Amino acid sequence: MRQNPQYGARLRPVDLARAHGLSTQAVRNYEAAGILPGAERTPHGYRTYTPLHAQALRAFLALVPGHGHQTATSIMQSINRGTTQDALRLIDESHAQLLEDRRTLQAVEGALRDLGPVPQERGDTFVGPLASRLGIRPATLRTWERAGLVHPRRDPQTGYRVYSAADVRDALLVRQLRRGGYLLEQIAPLIVQVRSAGGVAPLESMLRDWHARLSARGRAMLTGAAALDAYLGCRRDDADRGRAE
Repeated sequence: MRQNPQYGARLRPVDLARAHGLSTQAVRNYEAAGILPGAERTPHGYRTYTPLHAQALRAFLALVPGHGHQTATSIMQSINRGTTQDALRLIDESHAQLLEDRRTLQAVEGALRDLGPVPQERGDTFVGPLASRLGIRPATLRTWERAGLVHPRRDPQTGYRVYSAADVRDALLVRQLRRGGYLLEQIAPLIVQVRSAGGVAPLESMLRDWHARLSARGRAMLTGAAALDAYLGCRRDDADRGRAE
């Protein structure tokens, strides 16, 4: 009697590997990591897989683009341990992080929009006048300097901090983001981007790319959810058949 090709087929590691462009060692590693259910063994000790394993591999590979390798691994491990609720919590956390990233992007866009062009003032600005302009204490500017958000130079004669127009731009941007509730460590990467771009205007392409990456991540999460749902369905069907037998 021929085995049902959907439920009874036996697959070699190479069969799973070739179907997904992987090495057989990668398939074995995924099994060892708990991403795939444990394989059965032949009397000679060779691994044999089933379509359930193939579906698990498809689910994992579909989850990685949206959730990252580490979270996708934890999701599959939880499901294969039978703790599906833990897997669903991890998925919820990924979606919450995506929403937070979207809000961060909106805050950055708002800060840049409110910032406007930096006036090209003649001469440099010292800590007192700049702090007064920003509505903050001089000590706050020094805190931002220690965090790497502003880089004033020192007057060689007096040792006073001297802020250039670019420094003023960075300080204005930090103030806007701080008003939005963002921490200094969250602001630092953006300031690096502003400096490397040579100002705010060139960041428009970066923001468009940021939007595109968030959208791609959201779509990838949908694709991963569909593949994971299919895997859960296969596990349920497999369990039902086991009880029936």
